[in-house]
Amino acid sequence: MMQVKHGDSKFYIGDSEQTPKAMMTYVKTGEDMIIIDHTEVSDELRGQGAGYSMVEAAVKFARDNNLKILPLCPFAKSVFDKKPEYQDVLK
Repeated sequence: MMQVKHGDSKFYIGDSEQTPKAMMTYVKTGEDMIIIDHTEVSDELRGQGAGYSMVEAAVKFARDNNLKILPLCPFAKSVFDKKPEYQDVLK
């Protein structure tokens, strides 16, 4: 599995938060919710599960911090639709 790092309102893959190979951004809303608004994966990592890995990291972050996730990003929403085990954090 790829190493997903947690940056400033984003999860990313790569050596640098400024120039990641993949990233998923979110906005914290109130005390108990994050909104995933964008997922982007470079051609280099496309098709290797990078997007799924970042959603998985967001779910773990939400569980660890008692947060709910509202996936406005179409990719993230499609992952939530396919993964019943993530429903506990879905807003």
